[in-house]
Amino acid sequence: MSDAEKIFNAIQHLDDRVTELHGEVQSRTSNPLSDEELMWVRLAIQREAQSIKLRQAVIEKTLAGLVWAGLAGLGLMILEAWRHGGKP
Repeated sequence: MSDAEKIFNAIQHLDDRVTELHGEVQSRTSNPLSDEELMWVRLAIQREAQSIKLRQAVIEKTLAGLVWAGLAGLGLMILEAWRHGGKP
């Protein structure tokens, strides 16, 4: 086998390998995650969304409780003032 044939075969082998690697890269970039990994990511996103909703609900209930406590305190202050005839 001559040097030219060896070089040609080496170039052909490299060209085949590049084509093979290009196909692998394309298949990985079109769907880089396995089905199991995709499911895990979806579940993680769902769990985070639920966590955000829970935090919002806790904040809403806390604020509502504070408003009701403030109204009750104000009512008690008015009641006490009325009992004492408005005198401190």
